[in-house]
Amino acid sequence: MDKNLIFEIIEKIKGTKIEEVEFETEEGRIKIKQYVGPKKEVVSAPQPVVEVKEEIKAPATVEVEKDGSKKYHVIKSPLVGTFYRAPSPGAPPFVEEGDMVSKGQVLCIIEALKVMNEIESDVNGKVVKILVENGQPVEYGQELFYIEPV
Repeated sequence: MDKNLIFEIIEKIKGTKIEEVEFETEEGRIKIKQYVGPKKEVVSAPQPVVEVKEEIKAPATVEVEKDGSKKYHVIKSPLVGTFYRAPSPGAPPFVEEGDMVSKGQVLCIIEALKVMNEIESDVNGKVVKILVENGQPVEYGQELFYIEPV
């Protein structure tokens, strides 16, 4: 077999994506394998995160008797996620205990799958108790706020 032909084929496949060449002539059969190093994993570049604010209404709330005759309106989590009291780190919280809130006012944000969901009050009233700490995970239906309706 012609050595020059073999060396020529080797030179032609160097630096290409061809890993193996096999051919047959009258004089015999030859197989040339190019070492391309360890197999590399194909990893796609991460997709950019797009923040979408979505308003989600809390599920039906329940009046709960606390402290004798007072009735509080309970705001529950409408989804599983992470509870945030403020729109961004370092910003003041949306509400504090003792604040008066109106229907439609944002009380907190719950982050789920990189989506920031604003949770709004569905009643006018006074925030009596905030039941979850900032940055804590919450479950669907978990109580978040007690509001004393006005």
